[in-house]
Formats: sequence, structure tokens, C-alpha cells
Amino acid sequence: MTELTLGKALGAGLRQAMRDDDRVVLLGEDIGKLGGVFRITDGLLDEFGSARVIDTPLAESGIVGMAVGLAFRGYRPVVEIQFDGFVYPAFDQIVAQVAKLHYRTQGRVRMPITIRIPWAGGIGAAEHHSESPEAYFVHTAGLRVIAVSNPADAYRSLRQAIASDDPVIFFEPKRLYHHKGDVDLDAPLADAAPMGLARVVRSGSDATLITYGAMVTTALQAADAAEDEGVSLEVIDLRSLSPVDYDSVAASVRKTGRVVVAHEASREAGVAAEVIASITERCFEYLESAPLRVTGHDIPYPPAKLEKHHLPDLDRLLDAVDRAMDRPNSLTGVDL
Repeated sequence: MTELTLGKALGAGLRQAMRDDDRVVLLGEDIGKLGGVFRITDGLLDEFGSARVIDTPLAESGIVGMAVGLAFRGYRPVVEIQFDGFVYPAFDQIVAQVAKLHYRTQGRVRMPITIRIPWAGGIGAAEHHSESPEAYFVHTAGLRVIAVSNPADAYRSLRQAIASDDPVIFFEPKRLYHHKGDVDLDAPLADAAPMGLARVVRSGSDATLITYGAMVTTALQAADAAEDEGVSLEVIDLRSLSPVDYDSVAASVRKTGRVVVAHEASREAGVAAEVIASITERCFEYLESAPLRVTGHDIPYPPAKLEKHHLPDLDRLLDAVDRAMDRPNSLTGVDL
């Protein structure tokens, strides 16, 4: 095992994927000499050269369009979108071409494109730098959508995404780039858990807390706090947002009978809504209370000084758990 930050684990995953397959090429703004805004691609230009680590113009539609052309020619392009809010100029390319060409050509053309997106808030950034656009891509048939939460998953899942013949939207929680964890750099990729499999990161018996990305850390903090009050929370990291591993989710909900789903993105038509609808269809007779959502508010992402009021935090998660369990609220001492 090697201790790496999440950012370094991503860089290691890119390096190994490029060593494994000469068809893997990287495209993005400032990813060469600078190593990317977050230095994820640091050192890769020196090792693989400018023909495989390509600094592009500041034109996201052009970057993804170039990736489509490379995929047509048999390459496996990996695109870096500099920040989450910059992906929208490439939205047409992603939903109209990347997601549909395999289907449109009846399987004759594959789009093995990985689109890396530093994602979500919590870093005190400016407008367009802290958004959570995952629901747009989850709704788009033909795309896989992955959201990692720790260095080990970052390393393994990125390599799996690049090796996949499906196009993958790969969300990286930027506020966790410096968080450290153990990574097995020598484990064969064939032995890794499937990319679409959810993970139970903490076992519990009273309620299930489902989330992904940076919110996994917050959920584990909530589980620790709840334990002090005698409540046992099971925490599930979805890891894959499309497809969702509903077998693992349903198994947990059938065990606990109560569920809270959390994410940073807006509430309206978010991932939590779809997860809860599917849980209700699959587990209705096991539910002891209505499933609940804890999300960002239905507003444009606020200025940095206000983001702490927007992002779901420990108290909001615990309040939802209290409601799910019909307990007096721990903050106010009254029923919610």
C-alpha cells in the first residue's frame, strides 16, 4: 500500500493507463507544462510527450469534439474539463455525439472517452467553479457517470473508466484532492471491484445514509455523531451514479427500513429523487418511514462566503435521520 492524496492517486491512475495502452491520450487546458490547475497531470508531459499530453485552446466544445474524432480513429482520449461549471459549452458534443454515436451506428463505432470533471463546492471558489451538474449526465442515456470519494477508488475507477469502451463522465470532488488514503498501486485491474458497484463504507442497523463524492466524508462524520446518541447508521457510497447499484442499495434499506439520501446538487429532479423513487418501488413494504433528501438549495451556487449555508452539513444530515426515525430533534428538542 502507498499513501497518496486523491489528486496524486488520479495522476498515478492516468500514468498507469498511459503505460498500459499507447492509445490513451490526454486533452485539456494547461494540462501539459502546468500539469493542470490542480496538478493532476503533473509530470505526464515529460514522460509521454506532447503528442499524448495535449494542451488545448480554451474551447470546451472543441476539446470534446477533438476527443470524438480521436475515438473514431481508435484512440482512448481522456479529457480534463478545468472546472465543473466550464462543461456547459461542451454539453452539445457530450449529449448529441459522445452519448449517442455507439447507438446511432448500431455498435460499429465506440466512444471510449473519459471526461474528467473537478466537481462540487467547499473550496471558496468563484462563480462557475463549484457546481454539481451530475443530474444532466445521469439523465443522458449512453453515458456512464462515476463519482469517487477516496484515493483508492480514484486510482482504480479512473483506470477502469479509461479501459471501458463506454463513454464515462468522471467526477472528482475537488475539496478532497488533498485528502490522503492507502492505494494499492500493484493490484491487477482485473481483480478490482466492478466500476458500477456501490460500497458499504460503514455498517449499521437503524437507518441507511446514501451519498457520493465529498459528501461521503460528511456522512461518516454524521454516523460517528449518531453513534454517540445510540443510533447506528449504515453509510453507502454509490460510486456509480449511472448505472446505480440498486441491488446493494435495496439490501441495505431492507435491513434498516429507513433511508436518507444526500448530495450537494440542487434538490429538484436531482439524483436523490431518482434513488428514492427506485427505493420506494423496490422496498416499499420494508420502509418504516418516508425516505428523505438532504441536498443543496434550489438556487445558483452562492458566493463563497455563503456556501457553508448551501452545502449539506453534519447538522442537516442528523436532523433528517431524526425525522426518519421519528425522534425528537437533537438541536431543538421538539418533533420535526
